Amino acid sequence: MSAILPPSDRLWWKQPIDKVEWAWIAIAFVWGMIMFGMMIYWHVYGKQNLSNEAYRITPELFAAKAEKFIAENTIRTETDQDIPVVKVPAGGDGYLIARLWAWYPILELEEGQTYKIHLSSMDYLHGFSLQPVNINIEVIPGYEHVVKMTPTKAGTYAVVCNEYCGIGHSSMLGRIYVTKKGE
Repeated sequence: MSAILPPSDRLWWKQPIDKVEWAWIAIAFVWGMIMFGMMIYWHVYGKQNLSNEAYRITPELFAAKAEKFIAENTIRTETDQDIPVVKVPAGGDGYLIARLWAWYPILELEEGQTYKIHLSSMDYLHGFSLQPVNINIEVIPGYEHVVKMTPTKAGTYAVVCNEYCGIGHSSMLGRIYVTKKGE
């Protein structure tokens, strides 16, 4: 028998399965079950996988909700970019808009508090990547993504778009400030 020539017996699928083949099938099945179990384990106990929700919404409706939130909670404006810094109420909801080529506004969170951050895109597919904690979410137009997060360390965190969204993609950066509890 040759790999170049067709098999002499055309009904190869009716041949009995060899013991070695059964062993490899069993190994592949067991390994697949182990990996399936690990996915469930890491989803429940892992720190890198956030459970999030997504709802259909129009860009106009999300923008209206976000602008209302910004108007009610703005504490200052970043002078270098003229972007509002918005303090999210402890345990409350914050809104972050992705659009060519900016994240709007800058959010300020408090260490140790749990927040729901609402994300949506006004135009194209964007990626929400919070660095250096490595949170990655695909932000799709027409959907409101709700991410529950509890910052554990004060500092300035970069929000990077990690989905190519056009010529200004490399400059699509945002910030989230996390302050110490009580500041």
